[in-house]
Amino acid sequence: MSEVKFTNKPQIGFSTLPDKNIIEFESANGAHHYGRVELVVRKAEGVWLYDLDDNKYLDCLAAYSAANQGHHHPLIVRAVTDALQGSYGSVISNVVYTDSLGIFLKKAASIVPQLAPRFGENGNKILPKNGGVESVGTAIKTARFYGYKKKGIEDGKQEIIVFNNNFHGRTITAVSFSTSKKYQQGFGPLTPGFKSVPYGDLDAVKNAITENTCGILVEPMQGEGGMYIPPDGFLKGLREIADENDIILIFDEIQVGLGRTGKLFCFEHENVVPDGLILGKAISGGLIPLSIFMTNAKLMDICFQPGQDGSTYGGYPLACVAGIAALDVIVNENLAERSARIGHLLKKKIEDIASRSKHVKEVRGRGLFIGIEVNNGDAMSYCRKMLKLGLLANDSHGHTIRISPPLIITEDEVDYIVERLEKVLID
Repeated sequence: MSEVKFTNKPQIGFSTLPDKNIIEFESANGAHHYGRVELVVRKAEGVWLYDLDDNKYLDCLAAYSAANQGHHHPLIVRAVTDALQGSYGSVISNVVYTDSLGIFLKKAASIVPQLAPRFGENGNKILPKNGGVESVGTAIKTARFYGYKKKGIEDGKQEIIVFNNNFHGRTITAVSFSTSKKYQQGFGPLTPGFKSVPYGDLDAVKNAITENTCGILVEPMQGEGGMYIPPDGFLKGLREIADENDIILIFDEIQVGLGRTGKLFCFEHENVVPDGLILGKAISGGLIPLSIFMTNAKLMDICFQPGQDGSTYGGYPLACVAGIAALDVIVNENLAERSARIGHLLKKKIEDIASRSKHVKEVRGRGLFIGIEVNNGDAMSYCRKMLKLGLLANDSHGHTIRISPPLIITEDEVDYIVERLEKVLID
């Protein structure tokens, strides 16, 4: 049985205040923009989270895929601390070059197939940002500018097709094309220029296309929307539609990329290559915010010249040092293959529980990205029960339990998850 052990045991966190004080501080001084469970995490290592009393909880969220490599992976931690100790971690003006940015861009661009090959075999280029939603914004700008510059669409009339139950972040533009009203209500005026159609419906995509359509933005598997896998052939169909209509096809793989679904990239399940790719979260190993938008070098040069985009911290040295190490870990430790193997085992065991449970409607997922839809529509009630048993999970779209642990999880730890799922899902 495969084992994963980290060698650098993290020290206890700086706070030794009782949990109630920390919760009170956050409640009194922080925005109430997240629904919380009453767990104060003091340290994290591998797949485990620990409270002040050293009680441990298996992390089945992995920070929404940011911790694919496991919490505090020693190689990533060492790279970051060496950079800081060597005075190489400071933010530096983007008017100069840095070693880490150049090396990171080269490494990231080379692990992705040639994007948008219809523009030529020019290699890939990257525009780095911080949080994932910033790179979603970059992708939208790319599609819109291409529509304006190359398709002759009147500026301000560009349209992008998106999908129901999408989740691409919570900026004003991102929530403007969400189909969850709670993300939009009270935040108007909303950003125009988006058409939302049912996920998986190619006919609906075709019917939504007009002379102003410049892009299609899609998650190759929906996470926040309910852990939905698209129908077979959907991504290939989008590729064909985009080619026929000169539309920029963009895949948002912030959550599902970098090994999460059992492939290095989720689009590999259909052997389809997009024109643009958005990555984030795990790209820096869960230590420093980093995200990227990547596309064909020619298309990038068409859409961005000096002054048209920028970010003070986007691609700064410390983030890129983390990114270089994080990508090395994913590739060298074969985490995509591990996700496929361990994910298959875990899903089979969850399906066995579902076959004996009156509470489960459906199990769906790929790799270590698994959803358990419950009949009563209140997935969080089961997550709260599991927390008391030492398992941290969350709901997806209210009705589905999300099971997405770090990709380094062992078979013994799979059994730990299954034992707790069985306790809460079988009466």
